[in-house]
Amino acid sequence: MRIFLFFLALVSLTACETNAVFKDNIDLQDAKWPIKTVPSFTFEIKDTTKTYNLYYNLRNTKSYPYYNLYVTRTLTGPDGKTIERNLDELILANPTTGKPTGNGLGDIYDHKFLAIKNLRFPKAGSYTFKVEQYMRQDPLPEIQNVGLTVETNP
Repeated sequence: MRIFLFFLALVSLTACETNAVFKDNIDLQDAKWPIKTVPSFTFEIKDTTKTYNLYYNLRNTKSYPYYNLYVTRTLTGPDGKTIERNLDELILANPTTGKPTGNGLGDIYDHKFLAIKNLRFPKAGSYTFKVEQYMRQDPLPEIQNVGLTVETNP
């Protein structure tokens, strides 16, 4: 029954994303994220007249030992040059109460964090977004998957 409710919640969440032009998640083996594992997402941009928002997708268990997660993101363009590289802090739980901030079902929580807002891509083509975990623990436990969603702005 728990699995059914999880999939029902997942379907209802993805049904609302009508403006998503790309969405992908990478499962991490044994819910551990080694520093050397750098999830990479390549997506195609055709319309350069629109602006886009890029979001991190993250799934962790309630046993994740920290309230936050530092990640470094790198966006490269069709020519292979770096467009942007930045360190972001993602808040996975309230630092005082420990209550998870994401949508949860049982012990698993899904998060969607804004990474880049109102980005106008300079030219059409394939772009690559890489995410590196920047925590002191290696491997980082209880992170099940990492992903990217690219949405057009209305």
